[in-house]
Amino acid sequence: MNLANCKPSEFLKQTHKIKKSVEKWLKDTDFLNIRKEAPEIVHINKDMTDEERAKAFTENKRKMQEQGTKNAMKILDAALDKYADETLEILALCCFVEPSKVDDYTIDFYLENFTEILNNKAVVGFFTSLAQLGAMDIPNA
Repeated sequence: MNLANCKPSEFLKQTHKIKKSVEKWLKDTDFLNIRKEAPEIVHINKDMTDEERAKAFTENKRKMQEQGTKNAMKILDAALDKYADETLEILALCCFVEPSKVDDYTIDFYLENFTEILNNKAVVGFFTSLAQLGAMDIPNA
């Protein structure tokens, strides 16, 4: 069982259970700040020639892709190395496995269930909406 195939009552209770682990994981891994890291880009302005604009656009695109890769690697280093236990805890909870029982299941079990969760538009949409609400800082509004 996982978040994509459980009963609605189970989904809500489990997502509430997961919430604290995710909050801690986001803070520990510095995920949100890493995502914000951006390169210095060339500002495109009306005084540039078409060629200069095209060159700046291409350079900016390259810099953004490079920064995206760097950010992803930093997040993966934190999630899969420094905070691997915390990452596995969240994965286990998404599969209704208590963190103390995480090693009672194979990695295939977790990866197959995680893939099912990621392929469920409703579940992904739910978490995306929660993330957007969190970004709005509603508790402090």
